[in-house]
Amino acid sequence: MSEPLPAAQRHPAFEQLYDIGHLDGQLAGGEVPLEAFRQTLKDATAALRARFDAGAPPEELVFGRSWLIDQLLTRAWRRLLPELHDTLALVAVGGYGRGELHPCSDIDLMILLPDGARGTSARPVESFLAFLWDMGLEVGHSVRTVDDCVELARQDITVATNLMEARLLAGAPSLFEAMRCRTGPDQIWPSRAFFQAKWREQLARHHKYHDTAYNLEPNIKEGPGGLRDIQMIGWVAKRHFGAETLAGLVDHDFLTQREYQSLREGQDFLWHIRFALHTLTGRREDRLLFDYQRTLAERLGYSDSGPNLAVEQLMKRYYRTIMELNRLNEMLLQLFQEAILYAEDMSGPVPINRRFQARKGFIETVHEEVFQRYPFALLEIFLLLAQHQELKGVRAATIRQIRNHSGLINDDFRNDLRARSLFMEIIRQPHGVTHELRRMNRYGVLAAYLPEFGHIVGQMQYDLFHVYTVDEHTLFVVRNLRRFSVPEYADEFPLCSQLAHSIPKPELATLAALFHDIAKGRGGDHSELGAAEAEAFCRRHGLSAYDSHLVSWLVRNHLILSVTAQRRDISDPLVINDFARQVGDRTRLDYLYLLTVADIRATNPELWNSWKEALLEELYTVTKRALRRGLEHPLDQNERIREAKAAARRLLAIDGVTRATLEAVWSDFSQEYFLRHTPDQIAWHTLLIAEHDPAGGPLVDIRQETERGGTEIFVYTRAENRLFALVTATLDQLGLTVADARIISSDSGHTLDTYVVLEASGEPVQGEFRAREILEHLARQLRHPDEQPTRVTRRAPRQFRHFPIATRVEFSDDPVRHRTAMELITTDRPGLLSRVGRAFADCGVHLHNAKIATFGARAEDVFYISDRRNRPLGDPEQLACLKATIIRYLDGEDAD
Repeated sequence: MSEPLPAAQRHPAFEQLYDIGHLDGQLAGGEVPLEAFRQTLKDATAALRARFDAGAPPEELVFGRSWLIDQLLTRAWRRLLPELHDTLALVAVGGYGRGELHPCSDIDLMILLPDGARGTSARPVESFLAFLWDMGLEVGHSVRTVDDCVELARQDITVATNLMEARLLAGAPSLFEAMRCRTGPDQIWPSRAFFQAKWREQLARHHKYHDTAYNLEPNIKEGPGGLRDIQMIGWVAKRHFGAETLAGLVDHDFLTQREYQSLREGQDFLWHIRFALHTLTGRREDRLLFDYQRTLAERLGYSDSGPNLAVEQLMKRYYRTIMELNRLNEMLLQLFQEAILYAEDMSGPVPINRRFQARKGFIETVHEEVFQRYPFALLEIFLLLAQHQELKGVRAATIRQIRNHSGLINDDFRNDLRARSLFMEIIRQPHGVTHELRRMNRYGVLAAYLPEFGHIVGQMQYDLFHVYTVDEHTLFVVRNLRRFSVPEYADEFPLCSQLAHSIPKPELATLAALFHDIAKGRGGDHSELGAAEAEAFCRRHGLSAYDSHLVSWLVRNHLILSVTAQRRDISDPLVINDFARQVGDRTRLDYLYLLTVADIRATNPELWNSWKEALLEELYTVTKRALRRGLEHPLDQNERIREAKAAARRLLAIDGVTRATLEAVWSDFSQEYFLRHTPDQIAWHTLLIAEHDPAGGPLVDIRQETERGGTEIFVYTRAENRLFALVTATLDQLGLTVADARIISSDSGHTLDTYVVLEASGEPVQGEFRAREILEHLARQLRHPDEQPTRVTRRAPRQFRHFPIATRVEFSDDPVRHRTAMELITTDRPGLLSRVGRAFADCGVHLHNAKIATFGARAEDVFYISDRRNRPLGDPEQLACLKATIIRYLDGEDAD
């Protein structure tokens, strides 16, 4: 008869559902039938998965898996090590020690030896472990004496933590108890040192994930607010209070029953997702990758509803769960600080005002009824924190009071002049605004005071462009705006720093940031909806009509600067004049520029690069100049051309280029060339062409870093139908991203093409070797223009396949330029521009200009094209041919 198992069977539901007795029957003959163990593991795992599909509670699944492994290990131990059974100890450690196992979690074991037993036990232990692996278990193991445990635990807090959760499975109880006694808090890692070490560990782990849990592919175990944070609470509770479970914190008055229930519900939800991930992938996977999110949402019962996809609903619940767990983690760690780190600090409170005081460096209410008597104090506390930078935070008891009284923030509260004044005072503070808005969001106060903001808490956008939830992105925008005014960061964005100190009311930019995406996820135009709400908010909070209109205008138009810079030709005076008319005045332009830079950098930090920075700054500068001239005196094209030529002549004179040489080269250039290039580019091109020997083949040159922030590649050669396809394929295969392409034909049949390229990192090309590699590949390809373009073999990033975007091709007239504008929206991929270039060649289309814009997996490119006679494409058959060919090359039978 089997001896009673010491495993923690807190939820024996699976034991009642699954009968392990058939294995005991097979073992009764005295043999160790490996196949019987294998089949039992296989059958029981299938039964667990069936329970999961039937909607069993996560605790039943997680503890059930642990119970199953207990049964297999203890039976194998007694069979394989009968002579050593009472000498050694088989110990579960780590998560398995807690009795928690997911389908593919490591089974962490320690085999505890008495001193001097290594030699006699080595072979039996090896046989035991080999049997477990042959059975099909993923086992992580260590073989140690008690002295080993003490020494390793003293050196490594992780080892000490694992041993603290140790659980005896089989073998010598006395050996196990000796280990527990000698590694306890009265021997090594006393609770104060343990808490400090684990707290530092958590801070480092959070920093690894950029101190945010709101990434598109979060780690549900290690990320902020994840399972590891719950474990952190349990470890400290066990080390300091001796609490075996989180429920013990209720007995010690560190958690209320409601908070404990919230913690349990959050853990159950994360366990459910983790169990599903392991089941779906067949491996230990803790990252919510795009590869699994849609399938998980469907498997967990979510379905598309209106504008909100099923996967967005799942992830919104995930992010809101993480936020709640983050709140509880912060509050409990604060309580632990007070109980462990500051227990001996007997200093009294320091008054701040009638409602608040500081104790041990943390703000607290003067009595428990402060918020009940003075509801506006729910905002006042954050203003005080911003004004008193010496405060380290909020005492845990006051955090709990804020959470418990947040229901007081209702319409009456929002209409209270004191509350409105306090909120605006927080926004107007010179320091701490971002920090306190984040704290208000964590405690639920911001969503309560701004119900519109509450709708976007945890709201994700299922694409690769927006890498944060909408609320997290919004607060990052605020942070970026505030950072512009901090002297220590003045070198990061000099123009932004200059403007941040010159705008009359910085709080208006902060309000525009708070509202710019507040209507996301509702359907309709979020800019228009947000603008209306922003204006109403400003009026309610006593802002003047002018200031209210400005904030509303910024919200409504927060995208126009980036769209104009990235999708239109800002070298064209007509584009600049049109944009200047939309902006209207210099004040709006300054606010808009700050908001735009802060917004782009907070959307996806990896997509910000020197090219975008230079492009936005150029648009700002030329628009400011247009506004200074006056909208009634717009710069015309002839004036722009004259200015460009004059500036280029001055640069060429420095290089010793004669006027005759200059005029000979320029005589072949069209007026459009001078309109669309800077004086610096004109001088560079002119010098190269003047010194070029046509017998040497095509002219190709590179400038690695330019004033426009990218690397420029210049190609001068005979015009060929497939030239754009050839060049872009070569650049693509070299791992370069084309950000801009300007294609100009000369009167003599040559083409002057300028490409702005970036490395995959978003940086300009670096190093002579890399530049020479690019030039050599391009020159080799251009010497054989009749050959097929280089086949692009680079793979698209893994995530892209989860965001297929149906190719759309739309045409519009550009009557001023006598061109056709073709807008292409499709999934970004290697070889995209080359395939488009092939379609142009096949359909007899001439490319003049390309504006390349990529937003995550989405490409939104604009091409300015004409027929071979430089006329707009007016033939419906030619337009239909071009559209069909592009779609065929990108999505159809001819797609690579």
